[in-house]
Amino acid sequence: MLDRLSSSQEDLECEELEEDSQASGCTRISECTDRQIVKVTGTLRTVTLRPRAGVPALEAELFDGTAPLDVVWLGRRSIQGIEPGRKLIASGRIAMSHGRRVLFNPKYELRPLGKE
Repeated sequence: MLDRLSSSQEDLECEELEEDSQASGCTRISECTDRQIVKVTGTLRTVTLRPRAGVPALEAELFDGTAPLDVVWLGRRSIQGIEPGRKLIASGRIAMSHGRRVLFNPKYELRPLGKE
């Protein structure tokens, strides 16, 4: 209990996200390797529209308490429900781009708002 009182809010959120990941049978983002097919869960930290080679691309940063993952939907300007603070489960093949883990056009499941 003393550890919880002396921990920062960010540390507590990271612990909670890691527990959610384990409970849902998902892989921790920090354990994902290049070209691996994974199922991950976490909270979207940022969502931006960033064109790639002249094609619209919706990019989001997913964080599970262990590491960030860039999730990119090519050809999309927006997706209903994809917004900062939203929890989701995403699956697909991990790629490495500029030293960061990226998941292109993943299958995804938005987590209910009532659980947040």
